[in-house]
Amino acid sequence: MEGTAGRGDAADDPGVRAEDASAIAPGALGDEQAEQALLRGVDARAAVAEAQRVGALTGRATGSEPDVLAQLQQDEVVSAFIQLSDQFIGAMGFTEHGFRHANLVGRIAHNVLQHLGAEQELCDLAAIAGYLHDVGNVVARTNHGLSSAWVAYDALRRLEVDPYRIGLVLSAVGNHEEQHGTVIGPVGAAVILADKADVHRSRVRRGVDPSLDIHDRVNDAVTHSFLRVDAERATITLELELDTDRSTVIEYFEIFLDRMVMCRRAARTLGCEFRITANDVPLG
Repeated sequence: MEGTAGRGDAADDPGVRAEDASAIAPGALGDEQAEQALLRGVDARAAVAEAQRVGALTGRATGSEPDVLAQLQQDEVVSAFIQLSDQFIGAMGFTEHGFRHANLVGRIAHNVLQHLGAEQELCDLAAIAGYLHDVGNVVARTNHGLSSAWVAYDALRRLEVDPYRIGLVLSAVGNHEEQHGTVIGPVGAAVILADKADVHRSRVRRGVDPSLDIHDRVNDAVTHSFLRVDAERATITLELELDTDRSTVIEYFEIFLDRMVMCRRAARTLGCEFRITANDVPLG
């Protein structure tokens, strides 16, 4: 069975198009600083509204949301933290890490396990972990996997999720970064693959000159990214289309090599081999 865990063209494809995400408007805070927004009365309810709006866009392409994920999208603390995380990360000069990225990673993680025949509960836990994996950027970029895990713990305990299931989510969230993370199970492996697959020009922030930073330049060059799961051949392939006038394949590997090594380990944890193609050329 062949599945598309990233994006596809068929109406019944459970994937999410990164290209469609470029149509998603900036968050409710826009370019305004968090402190200024607070003074004019923006609060967590605005973040909830934004989380639900972006989640609804994702839902139209992917089907119904898992119940816990829907509750997280309605949670004021989680929604405010994701929105602030994206703003803080933007101030540091990083690419988009907001509701678009959270929803997309959750959906792809869910679909990776689903295409490999995992039980629905594991697929749902992967979606939850993918949604929450970067929320800790509200604290700091450094060790944000650990910060994200503690925010996730608080949110899932408030929703009275079973502690064993919370533990599976925490291990996936806390281990998703290549600097410190370890692939220790299927939920974590799916989140790693989903997170590292989200490379696309829609992540470059509006008004930024991509030529000035290699991360922006590489993301801006990727016009299409697709994580293809082939259960029969036991392969997971990241398919990229790059505008080589904007960036080169060498630059892609210059900044993403450690991530691709982690993806290979994640795929093997799922019983698969990880492959990459760029402009239909196999790279490994």
